Amino acid sequence: MKIAGFSFAAVEAGIRYPNKLDLGLIYSDVPCVTAGVFTTNQVKAAPLHLDLERLKNGWAQAILVNSGCANACTGAEGMATARESGRLLAEALAINENLVQLASTGVIGEQLNIAAIAEHLPALVAGRAPDNFDRVARAIMTTDTVPKTARVHLDIAGRRVTIVGMAKGAGMIMPNMATMLSFIMTDARIDQAELHQTLVEAADRSFNRITIDGDTSTNDMVLVMASGTAENQVLNRERPEELLAFSLALQALCRDLARQIVADGEGVSKTVTIRVSGVDTDAAAEQIARTVANSNLVKTAFFGEDANWGRIIAAMGRAGVAFDPERVDIAFDGVVMVKDGLGLGREVEAAATQVLREKSFTVAIDLHQGSGRAEVLTGDFSIDYVKINADYRS
Repeated sequence: MKIAGFSFAAVEAGIRYPNKLDLGLIYSDVPCVTAGVFTTNQVKAAPLHLDLERLKNGWAQAILVNSGCANACTGAEGMATARESGRLLAEALAINENLVQLASTGVIGEQLNIAAIAEHLPALVAGRAPDNFDRVARAIMTTDTVPKTARVHLDIAGRRVTIVGMAKGAGMIMPNMATMLSFIMTDARIDQAELHQTLVEAADRSFNRITIDGDTSTNDMVLVMASGTAENQVLNRERPEELLAFSLALQALCRDLARQIVADGEGVSKTVTIRVSGVDTDAAAEQIARTVANSNLVKTAFFGEDANWGRIIAAMGRAGVAFDPERVDIAFDGVVMVKDGLGLGREVEAAATQVLREKSFTVAIDLHQGSGRAEVLTGDFSIDYVKINADYRS
């Protein structure tokens, strides 16, 4: 995957494991208008503190990312390490240090091996190439089993604009802001305020609507770099139709990446859309959908292919949203199991069980008391999830 004006590199630095790509670089030939959204967890990794400060200027030219170590809860030493890695990269690239964004993912509470980064930075910088995108997508993986990438094109007043993105994430997934790690590059010309707003909207409609285990990481972030090399008319509020087209394209790309994250979730064997409608507000619908999507009892029933709708309505009841249980309908991919709060019998349950044997399906919940609606994407909860996370640090 390529995008004009950007180059990529990844090396095996041995940050935690040998023989694994674990240090990646994304570089633009020119400084880019840049926007980011970050974890709402009050415990933030060292690189995020630096990124948030640097993004106040709205520009970046390079992203340095490592896997294997989160550089979170590492105190003054961790901050110093993050600063030093950015300084070394800026020096090697001959760019301003404030144009470097940093990202880390991996084990919390361990110091990042700055010696390994310093040793391998020359090879990393020298290895930049337009066609190394997929290598970086692999370098950011931790418990992921496959890299996650996406691309969209759109036409803006006769100019072809490209957006490409990569993401990582398989566990500790319920972002509440953005995603685990996602880096998005575009050649569009766009004002920073509009880029930030479109990113926030895209994240809210994609990464903020997924959950694997209900946990929010210390390192979650999405960064979007816009180089402007497509030479389209600058996207801003004075060009609402073109700005909307860009926004919808960005949303489509983020939804694609978000669905890939859930499909590759730790131990996930099924991807499930929880669709709630008929609530007073969209926010209330989302609250119910999230509660159902995060219920361990619901998720284990999905894994066991048990059409146990009682677990779903019980989860709804503790979501903190008032509703009339006697008006609730629940369907699995069109198979209506519950009507007006009552189950429709064993025959229907058998048909719903067949739906649960699919790799992907939708649970539709209608409360019949308003126009609010929302969707959350989740997965099942398998034995493998426990095994993966029981010995993650070993």
